[in-house]
Amino acid sequence: MSRNNKTNAASLLGVAIVAAALTAFAGLSQAQETKAAADAGQAPAKNWQTGIKRTDLIHRDLDVEGREVIQVLVDFDPGVVSPKHSHPGVEVAHVISGTFEYEIQGQPNVTLKAGDSLYIPAGTVHKATNVGKDKASELATYIVKKDVPLLKVEQ
Repeated sequence: MSRNNKTNAASLLGVAIVAAALTAFAGLSQAQETKAAADAGQAPAKNWQTGIKRTDLIHRDLDVEGREVIQVLVDFDPGVVSPKHSHPGVEVAHVISGTFEYEIQGQPNVTLKAGDSLYIPAGTVHKATNVGKDKASELATYIVKKDVPLLKVEQ
């Protein structure tokens, strides 16, 4: 097997691990969000599993030992909330369209519109909500540890 085939196979394995982790925590996260909204007398948030579409754009090793860069286009349907989560490295989010509210642990909430960007430190718990009436999209760039799941969903 050539090095390129090994690299591609490793990249696909990484994507499969992230997908499995998202699926494993999806039911629990959605149930908690629905219950919290009901307890607060609010309409529940739309299901993030069906309301968020991720398109992988790039997944490459960096020249820094044990690090990789992953870039993803993330589309949110109106009203969709991501689960609270963290990453094993930094995330830089750039809003392409729509309006997002980001909750980042230890920081005040911030609302960003198309053209705005946000830096999320490594390991910081956060979530994003499409607060607009239309689909919202962000370009998420992660500089993370290799061979570690990209996403850790928080309870």
